[in-house]
Amino acid sequence: MPREFREKRESARVAVDCDMSYKMPGDDAVLPARMKNLSGRGMMFLAPSEVPLESRIEVFVDPTDEATARLHAVVRVVRVARQRRGDAYEIGAVIKQVLGS
Repeated sequence: MPREFREKRESARVAVDCDMSYKMPGDDAVLPARMKNLSGRGMMFLAPSEVPLESRIEVFVDPTDEATARLHAVVRVVRVARQRRGDAYEIGAVIKQVLGS
């Protein structure tokens, strides 16, 4: 018998697959990443290297399609997990401040 699943998130998560970049605090280097999903409060993206848990990073999303809005924000990293398959890290982050679009 199938179980009923109820989403407990306040904002719906939307699958997104676009390039993005991020910058660590105090560092001028802008690193590439790949956005995987986005909600009204947070995001998950794939980064080539581990990002420290609880760090605040600046993110830049500049999609090539018109369906996804541009985003420039400060996020707090709340989850870091190495992909089971692949070399990237899954980064879960909460949006703390939108700087522009």
